Amino acid sequence: MRITCFIRYQIDPFQKDAFKKYAEHCGRIIPRCGGHLLGYFLPYEGTNDVAWGLIAFDSLASYEAYRARLRTDKEAQENFATAQSKRLILREERNFVEVVEGTLNLPSKLD
Repeated sequence: MRITCFIRYQIDPFQKDAFKKYAEHCGRIIPRCGGHLLGYFLPYEGTNDVAWGLIAFDSLASYEAYRARLRTDKEAQENFATAQSKRLILREERNFVEVVEGTLNLPSKLD
């Protein structure tokens, strides 16, 4: 993978279980729409309100194609609508990063 979309979520810490379900849905949606999901990460304990999502792409063009498919995917639309109505995600920040070669041990299915 050439680039990774590194998403920092500020979540409602009292709805961590609901955000976990949102992320589980994303686990099906993202690969179907063309992203290589590296994982979602929740706060481990307490009232920490930061969660992370990492999705890899071959290029920014493949990211844009993924976003277009995501907008028309029925399960994605329902998942986002639920997150919005329940206010699970208070803020979202996306950054694109590239892996320094030789520093990330990816499973063979992502090569």
